Amino acid sequence: MEKPYTVDDDCLIIHLDEELDHHLTEQIRGTIDNIIEGKRIRYIIMDFENRGFMDSSGIGFIMGRYKKIAPYKGSIYVVNMGRGLERIFKIAGLFTITVPKDSVEAALCEVRGGRR
Repeated sequence: MEKPYTVDDDCLIIHLDEELDHHLTEQIRGTIDNIIEGKRIRYIIMDFENRGFMDSSGIGFIMGRYKKIAPYKGSIYVVNMGRGLERIFKIAGLFTITVPKDSVEAALCEVRGGRR
């Protein structure tokens, strides 16, 4: 995976073009954490591009990033989720710490208070 993220002010957009599993989380965890801390990220948008699978490492990855931004009143937005992934989020209780949106643009609009 080549540079799976973009930064827009205090918002980190993570483009997941692979399944969020142990292999991928090991690859991106350190880089993502360095960006969160170095750029003072408050918002994370995770673009799943309709991926259908996430294992327990993916759940842990999301929870860990939430713990990093929660002290700054931050939020994690999840977009482009397929039904399978929505089901995993419901079962794992991840919708209590994430905000589902239809698109990256919709999430950015909410983060910016209606401004694009």
